[in-house]
Amino acid sequence: MFGNYLEGEFGNGGGGSAFPDLERHKPSIPERSPEGRRKYRTIWISDIHLGTKGCNADLLIDFLDNVDSETMYLVGDIIDGWRLKKKFYWPDAHNDIVWRILKRAKRGTRIVYIPGNHDEMFRQFTGLHFGGIEIRRAAFHDTADGRRLMVLHGDEFDAVMLSHRWLAFLGDALYHFMMGVNHWVNAVRRKLDLPYWSLSKMAKHKVKNAVEFIGKYEEVVARAAAERGVDGVVCGHIHTAEHRMFDDIEYWNDGDWVEGCNALVEHADGTMEILNWPEEIAKREERERQQCPAVAQAA
Repeated sequence: MFGNYLEGEFGNGGGGSAFPDLERHKPSIPERSPEGRRKYRTIWISDIHLGTKGCNADLLIDFLDNVDSETMYLVGDIIDGWRLKKKFYWPDAHNDIVWRILKRAKRGTRIVYIPGNHDEMFRQFTGLHFGGIEIRRAAFHDTADGRRLMVLHGDEFDAVMLSHRWLAFLGDALYHFMMGVNHWVNAVRRKLDLPYWSLSKMAKHKVKNAVEFIGKYEEVVARAAAERGVDGVVCGHIHTAEHRMFDDIEYWNDGDWVEGCNALVEHADGTMEILNWPEEIAKREERERQQCPAVAQAA
């Protein structure tokens, strides 16, 4: 399916179309019925990093099977081209995510894809439509309550990316190692029936330099939004879900699906909210236990 295209793109043989025949190809994890899903006006997700072991595909599939929206923004680093060039990795669950996004577009959801630095190979297709997905370098979104938001991945404002690209690649290698450790830590936690936990997220918040970098990055992005005359900005890139105000400018970061597993959503009235999906799953399971205590006790 989509993996065939990537194998050709990154020099590992293969070929075929980038966009699968949704009727002929079926996901390995069957999609749940769209009935009963939470309805949002808009959903923003980014930094999925398909093509890496750090991608929390199962959590993202659960998210996609439990929510719906009129518009969905894919805010960059959906596919990790940097890692795929080093070693091709594309399990069925990653195909399942692509299948679900394309299926959503086919059902009428507006999908806007803004490539980031890790999937920058798709920036050459800016302005085109593929499989019902619009590819943009950046976008502007009008909320239901009248705010205008600039939407972009955010690597444009990363000083390391702009001035020291080699250092960014070194950091990516170290980050990938930490993600490998994180993968095994959570494999053990699942066996112990413990919830998902992010090693790298904890480390990031403990290291002073990382905290300072995030704060400066948020300020620079918000200043850029102010210069463009908008009310706020939505971005990704730094894997840190956040909402902050810089004077009159709203800064939103939709997080990632490697560490925090977050999404940003807009409700029908324009209210916006950051969802932490591991926490949402825990709440759902608790509700199910309360509704069926006998079943929970038997389990």
